[in-house]
Amino acid sequence: MSQPIIFWWQKYGTLAQMAQAAVALLGFVAILLQINEIRSNNRAVSARQAFLGYTDLALKNPKFSAPDYDAIKAAGRNENVQYESFVSYFLYACEEATAAFADKREWTASCDYDLKPHLPFLCEKSAAEPAYFETYSTDTQQWLKASLKTASVTPPECKLGKT
Repeated sequence: MSQPIIFWWQKYGTLAQMAQAAVALLGFVAILLQINEIRSNNRAVSARQAFLGYTDLALKNPKFSAPDYDAIKAAGRNENVQYESFVSYFLYACEEATAAFADKREWTASCDYDLKPHLPFLCEKSAAEPAYFETYSTDTQQWLKASLKTASVTPPECKLGKT
């Protein structure tokens, strides 16, 4: 009696079984790609909402969006706390936007533009409470330190230099 000829694919199942396995694998990869895309879209929506929230806050509080920091300091504790919260929200919105849109330079440019008037406050805050910057991501900390250096805002004066 002769041995029947066994093809390589017969060791692994019929052609239909292999095709079914390949389709299942492709479906699994498609699901992973879709989950990644959904996560990316959700991050973008969240970042846009945070930045729109900051923009709304800036429109409602022009004294904080274009601050006279010396006047804010002189105004008292309540206004200082409000201003600190305003800046914190701004930094959070920028952190979210730059993380979600890392490939879009206009978000970073917008944050850079809006950051400049807040540098004296951030300089004083970081000098008085060094742990303040640690509440933000490493990227945000580096951005703040670089912005302070570029604008020549250094303790103890913490005044905007000519740039």
